[in-house]
Amino acid sequence: MISWIKGELVSSWQANNKFYILVNCQGLGYEIQTIESVIFDIDKNKIPAKEIILWLKHIKKEDSDMLFGFDSKEQRDFFIQILNIKGIGSQIGMSLLNKFSLNQLITAISNNDKKSISSVQGIGQKMTERIILELKSKVINKEIEKENLNNNKFLEDNKKLNSIFKDIDLTLQSLNYPKKEIKNLFPKLIHDIKNNRITTLEKESISFENLLKESMNYLDQK
Repeated sequence: MISWIKGELVSSWQANNKFYILVNCQGLGYEIQTIESVIFDIDKNKIPAKEIILWLKHIKKEDSDMLFGFDSKEQRDFFIQILNIKGIGSQIGMSLLNKFSLNQLITAISNNDKKSISSVQGIGQKMTERIILELKSKVINKEIEKENLNNNKFLEDNKKLNSIFKDIDLTLQSLNYPKKEIKNLFPKLIHDIKNNRITTLEKESISFENLLKESMNYLDQK
């Protein structure tokens, strides 16, 4: 399987609303269908012999081999998820990623924004509903995973706060607050601390006592 390529850009072109590049990699020319943002970056830099790096999806059919290239692994992986939906082919996936950024697509799917999804040529109402149904849980889980990683890094970088959070966790459990509610609470607290939304929790004045008080306020309001 070809999943990644690094080589010299030979040429780029557009045909029937599809975007292509030709990449020289160790003397072989790879024709790759890509998204408009890749072509835009090439044109913007205006370097004729530019080194290019793309994440690839290789689709092999009985009568053809096709390569689809993307700026990032996240774009490529999202494209693969689209292809796994029954009745949706590669050109629908490329059309979605041509019209919207990955973040816009994730937001549209998360918010059940059928109007945006169905505005893409070739996507009707039923297909829109299928895309949202199939991808919504995956998109949301991916965002939760990303948020958890960011929160873990934030706590690792703030050792005092990390220690306080561990003590808060144990204390709330001893007060018989449900573990699930405590787990859901901490990302909200971290978000508010990062964005200075809790005036009593300014980073330089955080203590076990005031954070416990804020935590109990959150939980008692549920």
